[in-house]
Amino acid sequence: MNLPRKLIALLLCTAALLPIRAQAVSGGPEYAAADSPTELVTLDIATSAGSAVLLDASGSEIHTLWEQNADKRRGPASTTKIMTALIAAEKMPLSAKVTVTKEAVGIEGSSVYLTEGEVFTLEELLCCTLLESANDAATAVAIAVGGSIEEFAALMNEKCEELGLTDTHFTNPHGLDHDEHYTTARELGIIAAAALENEALKKIFSTYKMTVSAPEGGSRLLINHNRLLKSIDGCIGVKTGYTKSNGRCLVSAAERDGLRLIAVTLNDGNDWHDHTLMLEAGFEAYERVSLCEYTNVALPEITVTEGEQSSVRTQFAEDVYITLPKSGARIECKIECVPTLPAPISRGTEAGEIIFLSNGKEIARTRLVTAYSAAKKKEKGFWERIFG
Repeated sequence: MNLPRKLIALLLCTAALLPIRAQAVSGGPEYAAADSPTELVTLDIATSAGSAVLLDASGSEIHTLWEQNADKRRGPASTTKIMTALIAAEKMPLSAKVTVTKEAVGIEGSSVYLTEGEVFTLEELLCCTLLESANDAATAVAIAVGGSIEEFAALMNEKCEELGLTDTHFTNPHGLDHDEHYTTARELGIIAAAALENEALKKIFSTYKMTVSAPEGGSRLLINHNRLLKSIDGCIGVKTGYTKSNGRCLVSAAERDGLRLIAVTLNDGNDWHDHTLMLEAGFEAYERVSLCEYTNVALPEITVTEGEQSSVRTQFAEDVYITLPKSGARIECKIECVPTLPAPISRGTEAGEIIFLSNGKEIARTRLVTAYSAAKKKEKGFWERIFG
């Protein structure tokens, strides 16, 4: 088996033979994984941003790979619309019809010049909001979903609490300046990670060009403001922003071979260059690895009592993926399993677990199950007992 290049695994596999109750396995994954780099690499990054962060959002947890004033509160400008889209997609079907109200017409800043009474699907309005950064479209979305700007902002802030954000507060869906409208680079990255989990939104974030309807049978051409979609391999979004007081704001994301990185800069006059540097540095230093393949450990066989066969092989119940530095990682693993199982045994019967460690600290684990079934030995009949 070919191990990832430049990675070094130290396999300390201990059969502890702890008594674990065997049972049939059903349902989805039940492993706990840290999903984090075991050893952080010092990335050579310098930006002109007031705040910046590079996040690994590949797994169930989000981890910081590099940061610069990442927890300082700043205005997010139109990157606010990432949260607007997330709330809308969670609260209303994208196919829902939305009629533009007079309150959404003539909003200052970026616009697609909506007129009162126009009808769109929610998805079309989100495309206007995210590609053209249209403040009027964001307002139309907020009113349709929340009933008012104030009620929609309340939904945004409830989502912040759900995500565990303590330095983010929204007052509107578009990002126009307000003293109580702020976030941090790190928390904005967490919002982007949540939004990218929605496949429909991910598709919109990564769309470069499309059209929607306009009055009198015309059409509006929407062009994504994110130029990184054309210049970064694997780029999947996310959102640009600018106001005079907050400067240029940008959230970008890219995926390569299972590794998803999110870069955020706030108040950065050279953001296109800085995001290219941040993302490329991350992909150069890290990769996403299957621990089950990486360790390539020989799994134990379990003794079968009263069975047609004497033992049964074990296998991983689920694979575990983790982000590791390409420069080398020291991984240990410990196996704990039952010594015996009574027949009959069904394929997938729980037999133990494998624990992955780095520097003595657990980073992930997954269950071991039987790879196939084992029938119970048939009792001998009367004549077999006499002559057998």
